[in-house]
Amino acid sequence: MQPDCLILYVHSPAESVLFYRSLLGREPVEQSPNFAMFMLNDKTMLGLWAAHDVQPAGPHRGGGAEIGITVGSDAEVNAAVAAWKASGWPVLQAPTAMDFGFTAVTADPDGHRVRVFRPTQG
Repeated sequence: MQPDCLILYVHSPAESVLFYRSLLGREPVEQSPNFAMFMLNDKTMLGLWAAHDVQPAGPHRGGGAEIGITVGSDAEVNAAVAAWKASGWPVLQAPTAMDFGFTAVTADPDGHRVRVFRPTQG
């Protein structure tokens, strides 16, 4: 087995689609009132499921995990942060050098974290 789909429980799939459409620069491949799906790459999908509709029901809180997006340069990290600010998104971590690379973090409308980073060379 190989995982090929990540699903986030969200308050409003429509609101989340606006965020992820802007973040990913693409349209969802599927969208209904309670669910939306984006292609992340050739094999991996990102689903956005209305928390009130999830079966079986369970606790739903954003921010306990991250979606990571690898970029090739520090300038791309800085450009991502500028785009986040222009979109009114929170900057949870300003561009910072860490042991794994140069990174910054934002959050979607439900508090799910999105980290953009340029990995440490070596």
